[in-house]
Amino acid sequence: MIVQEGQSGTELNPGYVWIAPGDYHMTVLRDGNTIRLGVNQGAPEHSCRPAVDVLFRSVARTFGPHALAVVMTGMGSDGTLGAKAIHQAGGEIVIQDQATSVVWGMPGSVASAGLADHAYALGAIASEIIRRVVARRPVSGHAAKPQRLVSSSRSASQP
Repeated sequence: MIVQEGQSGTELNPGYVWIAPGDYHMTVLRDGNTIRLGVNQGAPEHSCRPAVDVLFRSVARTFGPHALAVVMTGMGSDGTLGAKAIHQAGGEIVIQDQATSVVWGMPGSVASAGLADHAYALGAIASEIIRRVVARRPVSGHAAKPQRLVSSSRSASQP
């Protein structure tokens, strides 16, 4: 696994992790059959740049129902509006559970908005991401035991 700072125009490929550069929002966009990164210095959101909401909105536009968002420990509500865009596009949102979050702000805000499909302990998140990406299918037969979250827009029987 290679971890690097994102640069505009970089093609997304398996085996890489991209981190938003300081003071830049990061986005993904479709360029024909290729997905590329974008970085910009648009207005801060939630007093943040980079802001997760900016990235998540671009993920919703680019990947629609194939999007998987993960919100982990963090202060504030950044990520909630972007999670809403992913939810509306048919994607899934996984959050870190409260018990293992140092700060429950960001995942708690997503949960309070009724947007989290499941919450997992910190130690289970990586394997759950891998399972979902490799399987490319909705949640079934969990590798890790999730905390079920139900909102008014999701039924209790939904996996």
